[in-house]
Amino acid sequence: MEPDYCAGSQHNMNERQILVTGATGYVGGRLVPLLLHKGFNVRCMVREPRRLTGRWNGEVQRSGQLEVIYGDVLQPASLTASLTNVDTAFYLIHSMGDGQKGFLEREKQSAIAFAKAAEECGVKHIIYLGGLGKKDGLTSAHLESRHLTGDLLRAGTVPVTEFRAAMIVGAGSASFEMLRHLTEKLPIMVCPRWIKTRTQPIFIEDVLSYLIAAIASQKSEGHVLDIGGPDILMYRDMMQVYADIRGLKRFIFTVPVLTPRLSSYWINMVTPIPSSIASPLVEGLRSETICENDDAQRLLPVPLTSFRASVEQALRETDDLQIPTHWTGAVRGEIPRLLDTSHLPAGGHGLIRDVQEVKTRASVGRLQRAISRVGGRVGWYYGNWLWEIRGALDKLIGGVGVRRGRRHPEEIVIGDAIDFWRVEDCRPNRLLLRAEMKVPGRAWLEFCVREESEGNNTLVQTAYYFPGSIWGYIYWYALLPLHYFVFSGMANKLVYWAEHAE
Repeated sequence: MEPDYCAGSQHNMNERQILVTGATGYVGGRLVPLLLHKGFNVRCMVREPRRLTGRWNGEVQRSGQLEVIYGDVLQPASLTASLTNVDTAFYLIHSMGDGQKGFLEREKQSAIAFAKAAEECGVKHIIYLGGLGKKDGLTSAHLESRHLTGDLLRAGTVPVTEFRAAMIVGAGSASFEMLRHLTEKLPIMVCPRWIKTRTQPIFIEDVLSYLIAAIASQKSEGHVLDIGGPDILMYRDMMQVYADIRGLKRFIFTVPVLTPRLSSYWINMVTPIPSSIASPLVEGLRSETICENDDAQRLLPVPLTSFRASVEQALRETDDLQIPTHWTGAVRGEIPRLLDTSHLPAGGHGLIRDVQEVKTRASVGRLQRAISRVGGRVGWYYGNWLWEIRGALDKLIGGVGVRRGRRHPEEIVIGDAIDFWRVEDCRPNRLLLRAEMKVPGRAWLEFCVREESEGNNTLVQTAYYFPGSIWGYIYWYALLPLHYFVFSGMANKLVYWAEHAE
């Protein structure tokens, strides 16, 4: 039976409401609870509705109503149900970090399909968040796609408010995490010329204030609004401000030989940000990203936060583990098929399993907590140095590595990234992780707690692997001895922690 993805009281389909696309992303995931707190009825259109299961329940109970519905801008037929009876639609979809060719064409198709469906469904207003920057000879493909998306949305009959922002500063944002890790880890930095390019960063809360203010403002309809904070800074200035806040001494030197591509590879190795995401971020810094006018403030007078105050707030939230959304939350590209372990073949059919069962007197609650801590700073209980090596190798071949860490040291929701895994299922007695590292095949890691009688319980840890090709089989069996020791050691150490932790 499919789970019920609707939350709150019964939704009145005759009542118009707000649609949020990209609700699993960094901005969309923060916008939804704010809209609910303000009493709006919100519909989230996502490609994988189960990823929002259980989110924002507190906000729903206190204020607005929430509905989560399937929709994919690359499947135009799915958009009608999402846009029916919608008054205002937020378009927060983009392909940054897909790492696939043809993303510009996909962006184009997506915008055309959405604008057409919005027109057919009688949507009154589209609010779009794009990228700040002039069109010139240095315009990156990513920024070009952001501008093209806005042009195509405006080509329809539905009025559009387009906001263009440069670097968004906030706990967990890709731009902030890149700045944070570069400054924290490198006391002496030899940097490319783009660190002297001026930009106008903006605090995430100010971005959200602009988006919400546009809902009730007919004055903003039909406008392209540049939004930025009150400070215009070079990237090196931002690193120095961050270092000053942290009490760090940093020396920055500029050289002309590091291209944006080489810079993105270096960022990939030094920070958790993969080159597929670092590349458009760096490309965007090749030319100035500064507001060309003050139309946004004139039409929507939002109080703005200084860069220093933005960084201080982002650091407080990071240190206090108050990170509601993280750059790792969005799954780009094709949505992988969910592993249904209840219908797996008993043997053969290309499926390889490694099952570790460990009986214990530890309580169910202790086992659940031990499972919830895997990855991140805690690591994988056994052979952490082997996991680090695997992550470093993954980084070298363009993978995500293990430095993504996790959003919170113990809290887990579906869709979270944990090192080079993605949470596919999260229940009291089950955690299912899908591998996102580079591997010749598809892999999952499952932790289950089986409750026994008389206080005995069993941890069942299962690795699933579909090789997919002869190279997949060679990969698995070449590492079979290592897999045995790592998986066996992990299961036993996890249980040991559950039995002996304070």
